[in-house]
Amino acid sequence: MTEPAPPGQRQASLLERFNPGWAALVVSLVALILAAAPFVSGGMTGSVRSALLNNPEILREASERLQQQESAAVQQAARAAIAQNLPALNDDARDPAIGPADARVTVVQFFDYRCPYCKQIADPYMELVRANPDVRFIFKEWPILDRDEPLSEYAARAALAASLQGRYPEVHQALMASQTIDNASVDAVLAGAGVDMARARADIAAAGRGQHLTDVMTLARNIGLSGTPTFIVNGEVLNVRSIEDLQAAIDAAEQGG
Repeated sequence: MTEPAPPGQRQASLLERFNPGWAALVVSLVALILAAAPFVSGGMTGSVRSALLNNPEILREASERLQQQESAAVQQAARAAIAQNLPALNDDARDPAIGPADARVTVVQFFDYRCPYCKQIADPYMELVRANPDVRFIFKEWPILDRDEPLSEYAARAALAASLQGRYPEVHQALMASQTIDNASVDAVLAGAGVDMARARADIAAAGRGQHLTDVMTLARNIGLSGTPTFIVNGEVLNVRSIEDLQAAIDAAEQGG
């Protein structure tokens, strides 16, 4: 798995690795090949070389086609990896979830409570959850932004402990809304949600919480995820830029698209 982005930055999603700068490099390389072609034994014919030089947009089109092919290859690899790890993705009973277990559409979100973009979309995302009662939404606690202190991990452990007491949605939203994530602020969120603190502290410290988070980390690495938030709808990794994009993907999945 790639090095997590520091707090304050959203990591690139799986499909955002391909960018115009990369395409420009391809164009430059093709241009260099054209320039060198006359000096290479068996170089391209004059008519082809002339056509490319007189129509440089062909180079851009070629680089864009190559980008599309590379992007499709990455998506296909992601599908294959997800297919191999589908039970861990969709059927881990330790993960908090909202919606019917036999839903036609399953949405999985990987997130970190210190991820700014996760926080930005948290309220619209829960509105989306409420607007789609027939869809199953799975919450994958993926604390990847810790460096010196395990602050994200503590928040994730606390949210999972709250889930054991049936308090996950309100704790999850409160943590997403919190401007500060540290042990004291997380404990305040738990107490404010009516969580039994003695039981929660025991559950936070339990080895099972750590194993759960380790398993999520392993799953994310195995299916090639690179940052938070990441959304997967019916086994398809999405390059989501808005909640509207996610709703469109849900609608397409419900229609069998």
